[in-house]
Amino acid sequence: MDKVDKVLKKQLRTDEPKTGARVCSCHFVEGKKENGPTILPHRPHQFGTHHLTPEKKRFRKTTQTISHNMLDIMADNEVLCENSDKINPIEYEINNDVLDLSLKPILNSSINKEDQILITLMKLRHNFPHFDLAVRFNCSSATITNIVITWINILHQVLFKKCMSKIPFREKNKLCMPNAFKPFLNCRIVIDCTEIFTAVSRQSMNIQKDTYSNYKHRNTWKALIGIAPNGVVTFVSKLFPGSTSDKVITLKSGLLEQLVPGDLILADKGFLIRDILPPGVSLNIPPFLDTPQFTPDQVVQTETIAKARIHIERAIQRIKCYSILDVIPFSMLKQAESIFQVVAALTNLQPPLIKEIQNHM
Repeated sequence: MDKVDKVLKKQLRTDEPKTGARVCSCHFVEGKKENGPTILPHRPHQFGTHHLTPEKKRFRKTTQTISHNMLDIMADNEVLCENSDKINPIEYEINNDVLDLSLKPILNSSINKEDQILITLMKLRHNFPHFDLAVRFNCSSATITNIVITWINILHQVLFKKCMSKIPFREKNKLCMPNAFKPFLNCRIVIDCTEIFTAVSRQSMNIQKDTYSNYKHRNTWKALIGIAPNGVVTFVSKLFPGSTSDKVITLKSGLLEQLVPGDLILADKGFLIRDILPPGVSLNIPPFLDTPQFTPDQVVQTETIAKARIHIERAIQRIKCYSILDVIPFSMLKQAESIFQVVAALTNLQPPLIKEIQNHM
């Protein structure tokens, strides 16, 4: 009987697996191990964390902490949604109450919110390695990574989505119109495309092909930038593969949906977009050389447009001064779009691009 009892005990299953038990792959959510096993309602403690390695146990604990902190952050940011109408997208006179994020300490209580923002801005501006920032602030590299990603998402929500959701109307632009734009009183936006270098996965030839830029001769992401006549960045599109044409980016960026009849767009020669513009919206680009040389009127027209269009190049240069955009590493591809849009929004916090209109801002 003792032998029978021993055999039966071995075959009996308990509610809690032993330390040597293994979980079948069919029990994981969507069949992916990183999602964790399915927890059945009638056996909530069926699967523990004993099947994970010590590193994965620490990662899961950190992830749960980050998730709870992010929920607290989003709850505190409900105030921003209620006060979003106080933010003027052309004057950028941001109310201190709106940006006073009364957030709880994020990730590591030993690092206060001010230092967390400083870490993020240092990463964006100078692109210091994470181990460098970890030594400066006496924490781990993983903590720096969590802080940077968390605050990039917060800054993207506040500075970009709240302040740059719509481009200002012509009436707002006329309140602080520089002299270079006097011939273009109906100008609502000046547009141009820019590219940033990126790392791509070697496992996909299609991604390498799509992101390869014949202009830069490298893999790049491409975005459409728009500024108001006063030099403020008012529009930033999503990131597109480097091989995408300016016309396709303009069509899919969502800019055309914000234009109304009577608006004028200033652009470079490469923007052959007249056929996709909404009715009543006009485009002004430098003339093409159809004759052996430009006529006097064409020379004057080219110079007039160039004096106004040069400010979009200066605005893009301000964005490119942030070292994090030198090359987007493979590890930050998921945050590349948010990083680019946050950097563009941060340039609006600098002194006016055109000193002539400084007293009108």
